[in-house]
Amino acid sequence: MKRIAKAVMVLGTTSGAGKSFLATALCRWYADQGLKVAPFKAQNMSNNARVVPGLAGQMGEIGSAQYFQALAARRVPEVRMNPVLLKPEADTKSQVVVLGEVHPELNATPWRERSEKLWPHARAALHELLAENELVVIEGAGSPAEINLHSSDYVNMRTAREANAACLLATDIDRGGAFAHLYGTHQLLPPEERALIRGFVLNRFRGDARLLAPGPEQLQALTGVPTLATLPMWRGHGLPEEDGVFDDGASGSGLRIAIVAYPRLSNLDEFQPLRALPGLRLSWARSPAELAGADWIILPGSKAVAADLAWLREQKLDLAIAAHAAAGRPVLGICGGLQMLGEALLDPHQLDGNAPGLGLLPLVTQFEREKLLRPTRMRFAQRLDAPWAGLADVAAEGYEIHHGRTAQHPALPLASVALRDERGEAIGWQQGPVLGHYVHGLFEQPAVLQALFGQSGQSLDQVFDGLADYVDTHFRPGTLLSLIR
Repeated sequence: MKRIAKAVMVLGTTSGAGKSFLATALCRWYADQGLKVAPFKAQNMSNNARVVPGLAGQMGEIGSAQYFQALAARRVPEVRMNPVLLKPEADTKSQVVVLGEVHPELNATPWRERSEKLWPHARAALHELLAENELVVIEGAGSPAEINLHSSDYVNMRTAREANAACLLATDIDRGGAFAHLYGTHQLLPPEERALIRGFVLNRFRGDARLLAPGPEQLQALTGVPTLATLPMWRGHGLPEEDGVFDDGASGSGLRIAIVAYPRLSNLDEFQPLRALPGLRLSWARSPAELAGADWIILPGSKAVAADLAWLREQKLDLAIAAHAAAGRPVLGICGGLQMLGEALLDPHQLDGNAPGLGLLPLVTQFEREKLLRPTRMRFAQRLDAPWAGLADVAAEGYEIHHGRTAQHPALPLASVALRDERGEAIGWQQGPVLGHYVHGLFEQPAVLQALFGQSGQSLDQVFDGLADYVDTHFRPGTLLSLIR
């Protein structure tokens, strides 16, 4: 008889309610019970993506949240765990990625029509995971009670019904109105979907939990649904936030690192290890004043490089970055940030845009139709100049996602190659204090952190174990196992 896994689904009353965090914790907790667990999110909207094995031997990309959930479940991440990924390129435009591959014909399809075309892909992936595992931990998106979208929303209750999932509804109590959010969301669902809600979760609670009484009891009397957990606020958990700039405040103290936060920045989850490292103060910068006094400036990845470069110039950040470099202080560009640091962006296929670069590296980038997706093993050059000399001969791993191909400008002095992949291809260059490279995930490498900061930080496994202990402590005893009986 064909095995069908149990399913536990984490829904939220809003975006940012803590769904990704809780789903990741549950993946590790249930894996620790000896279960074969897989994560699933039918559709993710994020520019934070990771390279994973795809179908037919190709590499693909999925949202970072499902990548980390798979690792928490001690599984190899793959494209079926997040079959649809929407990568915003503008306020009304997204790149559509299905089972790891870009589908340009869907980019211009109207949203409601597009949902009906995407659901069969998501449904098939869900059933395959249900057949191959003992438990699938599913994450919803936004709120399941957006009644204007309900008929075409396949990410929340359509997925819950398909998997017959035991659903937890989480809310961020730190924002206020938690009981109203939970009650209103529950009441706006049709009866057959309300029946799938097995428990409420109050997330990010600060203070004395006894003061919540009699709220949870009254809510249960109104809905029949118990509150299964009150999760205390935990800022230092170490898990990258799904949307990257969720916590907008500066972290820590000491060496000041400013990350330029242009409108379509991407892959911000890779900076989480820096936020957790003692002796560093990490902050986002959107104006020259926010770059003043920084020790390092980082230009991160971008989903719209030319547009973000134009925005950067409008804010006069280009002048501040140039002055920082002229003073001999470190500037680091990663992927789209590397492309901005060069002399020019060339776009013969009209994918991104043509633009003059910042001129801090003697390089030219041309955008190609095919997106390059690959895991990467690399080694820094045996000799690097200050301030990057500590990285000399360091070996590391990471991943690349980009349309651009970068090369030496033919009319300028040669750039110093700082980083090569295992094929010997140049993927990073240095000129004085300016370093640019194509590799995401370097700050998750202990050897890189040790070379730059003299410490290696917390491992991802330690982070996942901490999350499992956290839900084990704060859920009512026995309730997590009762969800899958």
